[in-house]
Amino acid sequence: MDHAIFAFRRRRPGPSKGGQTLAPALPKLLPMQAILSTPEGAQLREVQAPVPRPNEILVQVRAASLNRADLAGLAAKDGKPLGMEWAGEVIAVGSEVRKHKPGDRVMCTGAGAFAEQAVTDFGRAVKIPDGIPFQEATILMLALQTMHNAIATHGKLVRGETVMIHGASSGVGLMGLQIAKLLGASKVIGTSTNAERRARLAEFGADLAVDSRDPGWVEQVVAATDGKGVDVIVDQVTGPDFNRTMQAAAVLGRIVNVGRLGGGEGPFDFQLHALRRITYTGVTFRTRSVEEIRELTTRMAADLSAAVAGRRLRLPIDKVYPIGQAAAAFERMRGNAHFGKIVLSL
Repeated sequence: MDHAIFAFRRRRPGPSKGGQTLAPALPKLLPMQAILSTPEGAQLREVQAPVPRPNEILVQVRAASLNRADLAGLAAKDGKPLGMEWAGEVIAVGSEVRKHKPGDRVMCTGAGAFAEQAVTDFGRAVKIPDGIPFQEATILMLALQTMHNAIATHGKLVRGETVMIHGASSGVGLMGLQIAKLLGASKVIGTSTNAERRARLAEFGADLAVDSRDPGWVEQVVAATDGKGVDVIVDQVTGPDFNRTMQAAAVLGRIVNVGRLGGGEGPFDFQLHALRRITYTGVTFRTRSVEEIRELTTRMAADLSAAVAGRRLRLPIDKVYPIGQAAAAFERMRGNAHFGKIVLSL
């Protein structure tokens, strides 16, 4: 692949006029390669490289990772670049950016990740600790943002309380187990319907792993919490069995809906919800403002940066594909054949 693509002319002082220095020349735009959502599937095509707005950074992408939400982008067939998570080097910053500078190694979330270059708001990027390679960094950011926000901010976890990650064998779920343990949960429970993956949840902090297809899974969870139920549940499943999730919650429990793998609709037992006095919160990045995402990223970094640098928060890389083989990477994700994150290298 040709990596010449988007280049900035070297900034030199402009010619002077009346004792004033004129602004430097504008960047020279060149095409780049990106994976687009097309009627033919994920296709590597040439597109115009992005230009950072005043609040944005421009990043040379070195690695990107797939997330389940990317399947919806692929299904759109709208000709837009795919991907929402990447790591690379800052090559330009907008006029409002003070947090980052060219040359910084960063991990980011945003849009258009599966490309040679991508832009994002400065508040959706954090610096990569020394010693962590790009392929390892690219799989962390979205999981860190999502699960810290769910457990610490909306779940309001207090040290000593119990946590359950419902649908724990995904990359985001595995991170949730670790964050819960790091933030002082007394017991961390994970659910998974896959026996092989369920057996590995203990590697990532689960004190108990249960099969949510087992008719007795709720009773197992309640017994493991001495009959009380779980204080904080991060629910990636929802769907028709949501009432069972509420049955696993403690009185004054908090349930945070971060995913809908089991479906977007289902019955809701209002009486149970009231009797348990459950706080039920739905979250998504789609309706958050730029300012809200900046705030949640800042909070996450304050609590978790040291653990990331010390590699106490980690995710497994399932498989690495060259960007030109993105279609095969999507097939692996669609087939649910992976454990951990699928990575594209550039």
